[in-house]
Amino acid sequence: MGDSYGSIKEWREKEIQNHMSDAHSLNVFHDRVMRTVFERSLQIVKEEKGDPPSPYAWFVMGSAGRFEQGAVSDQDHGMVYEKSGAAEEEYFLALGKELSDGLHAAGYPYCEGKVMSSNPLWCKSAEGYEGQLDKWMEDVSFESMRYLQIFIDARTMAGDDKLLVRLKRRVDNHQKKTPKLLQRFLDTIMHIKPSVGPLGQIFTESSGHYQGCLNIKQAAFLPYVNAVRILAIKEGIMESSTLERINSLSRQGEYKNELEIYKDSFLRLLQFRMSNLKRIKEYDDVHYLPVQDLTRAEKKELKTILKNGKKLHHYVQVIIEKGVHS
Repeated sequence: MGDSYGSIKEWREKEIQNHMSDAHSLNVFHDRVMRTVFERSLQIVKEEKGDPPSPYAWFVMGSAGRFEQGAVSDQDHGMVYEKSGAAEEEYFLALGKELSDGLHAAGYPYCEGKVMSSNPLWCKSAEGYEGQLDKWMEDVSFESMRYLQIFIDARTMAGDDKLLVRLKRRVDNHQKKTPKLLQRFLDTIMHIKPSVGPLGQIFTESSGHYQGCLNIKQAAFLPYVNAVRILAIKEGIMESSTLERINSLSRQGEYKNELEIYKDSFLRLLQFRMSNLKRIKEYDDVHYLPVQDLTRAEKKELKTILKNGKKLHHYVQVIIEKGVHS
């Protein structure tokens, strides 16, 4: 593997085939690729601007932050640096732009919502982030809640993790003083489109390119991911992956028995997606499962996963609403 972004992409496309049967192995490989791109980006910026002028942390969010990437994933990342100042801002924005372009060249599409370190919204001093987080937590808009949910899934990939932990602790301290923040998180994820009909039929796309397919991200992943994230926020859990969050929650007595069945379903869901990866040609494909290609046993298991996702969502809703109104 050479040190250009193009050669990193070639290595990625060749090597990723060896990691397509196991979700953990695939995500370890993605981390390796992204860190390699980061190191190359930092080297380029250092050659032009010198060493970083402040301690910093580069973090990933979205499916990368949760350690749940499929074969193809777009970018979701940010940068926080310790010192505030014009020189620091200029340096780290330049690094963020180089990094975003480098990841794109290595095969990770740009984020359509611009959740990238090249965007000043996601590249700030620790003090700047604290002010931004406070605004999001005090604002009642859907967009502010969405940004907070994205941030909560952050995981440090390079640099000083203490900077990111400091910001996450700020959210934790705020929600402990303001329980209604949890209700606002809940309000943003309340609508779940029905995925299994009263006669046991799985609702698939009725027309278009993905006719006959289940949108596995919307129907299956998000009910688990969103519900477990809210419980993690409630209990001050810093882990970002859904499985790690379930494991941490399960160590607390009141969740242990309830969450075990949902953990099994989520693990099986990850495996369903892995078995679907071999047909993936472009980014959107990863979200669609061709139900007609499944065996009868697989369809039965998928229905259980979908139903359990809805049950988990309801379980969390009851817990949060009980806490807010008690």
